[in-house]
Amino acid sequence: MPERYHIHTSLTPGKFRRIGKYGSVDWREDCSRCSNCVKLRCCYDVYDKEATHSRDPETSIHPHSECKACFSCVQGCTKGLLGMSVDPEYLTMGDEYWKPDIIATTWNQADAGRIPVSGAGYRGRFHGPGFDGIWTDMSEIVRPTRDGIHGREYISTSVDIGTKPMRLKFAPDGSMETPLAQLIEIQLPALLDAPAWPVGGKALTTARAKAAAALKTLAVVPAEHLAAVAKEHLSSVVPVVDAANLDSIAKLLANVPMVEVRVGPATNPERIREAAALAARVGALTKAIVAARVDLEGGCADTALELARAGLKVLHLCADQHGRERNVAKPRYLKDTLREIHTRLVSGGLRDEVTLIAAGGIALAEHMAKAIICGADLVAVDTPLLIALGCRLCGRPHPNNEKGGQIHEECPANIDASGADYAFHRMVNLMGAWHSQLIEVLGAMGIREVRRLRGEVGRAIFMEDIEKEAFGDLVRK
Repeated sequence: MPERYHIHTSLTPGKFRRIGKYGSVDWREDCSRCSNCVKLRCCYDVYDKEATHSRDPETSIHPHSECKACFSCVQGCTKGLLGMSVDPEYLTMGDEYWKPDIIATTWNQADAGRIPVSGAGYRGRFHGPGFDGIWTDMSEIVRPTRDGIHGREYISTSVDIGTKPMRLKFAPDGSMETPLAQLIEIQLPALLDAPAWPVGGKALTTARAKAAAALKTLAVVPAEHLAAVAKEHLSSVVPVVDAANLDSIAKLLANVPMVEVRVGPATNPERIREAAALAARVGALTKAIVAARVDLEGGCADTALELARAGLKVLHLCADQHGRERNVAKPRYLKDTLREIHTRLVSGGLRDEVTLIAAGGIALAEHMAKAIICGADLVAVDTPLLIALGCRLCGRPHPNNEKGGQIHEECPANIDASGADYAFHRMVNLMGAWHSQLIEVLGAMGIREVRRLRGEVGRAIFMEDIEKEAFGDLVRK
């Protein structure tokens, strides 16, 4: 009996200044100093730490960040002097897509790898653009044997990367002529992708490679950082190469399981031929699986079909940081492009031969399940790994310590100074929390393996479909 896949997490508090969502408003001048003050009964010791911080500012970075908004102090104060308010600095984090709640939730998950639970409950919208417009089917949640992480049945989250033959061909003597399938099995349907902007340098690359080995998945790294990866972790690394840097890392490619080649603008057929030629060069140097890294632009479904016909059967589809198409006047969200690409490959009879990796805008654990429902085989996580290290997506420049670059204002999270071990534990904790939430979703759907979730749009409700069904026959005047 094989050992069940489990992610071992460890408590790793963040080293950055954390910004909490809620803070208490205390009218101290009217306080009567009750002997049974509710501040002493705070189960998170927020007020005790606040008092300690007031006496010695070096004791804690930010005591108010630990408030969980349980409102017990507000309700229990006999004189009604305590109130709860949202920290104005909290609202300045992130942007319209990477909202402050997403950033704070990611921080909390990276602390210990636990499923996030808020004392104040969920107060956000239940629909919206992108992945927020998808509701997953929870019709099987009453089944005790498939009750997520607490169930008695094992729920598999492993996926395969590579091409699979659709039929077997045998010679007259009975020997099989069909070549064996070249597949990589990973235990988590998520790759640890390279950051969307230069940050962290080789130390962060080392941490992602080590985390990928611990998680039994793969880490995508820039070709120029491949030499910095320890030899024992090369089997968990996917370098991204182009024609300019291929020769410099050719000797290291024999130790990696997969290589990604860059594909230029999707609308240029010449770029597809160049990518196929580069993939052939890589194939001559190594037996690793060769994947195409494609930016999602206009005509992405046609590009995916042409790449598959050209022999590139693993496609890493990269949307922008907000999960939308690039260089398009009216960009669509990742969920819509995935559904189109998946349907086009099905119509072309190639879907089961192709592996689709969705990247860009994967911000929460639920996005991993929803992307797979829309047709992806697995996802690639990039920005959440930086948020786990304290990034607020403030847009400030980062110093390039490896080249001695200078900036006028340092990163508030100081990601470039994060040690590899610290970053490793924070990344493992985050993916451990995501893994637990994925199992919860699969258990609620009554699905025992994540492979069966691919393209199962019947397991979800799409907001636009409901609106069309309910209001499609109304004529706007």
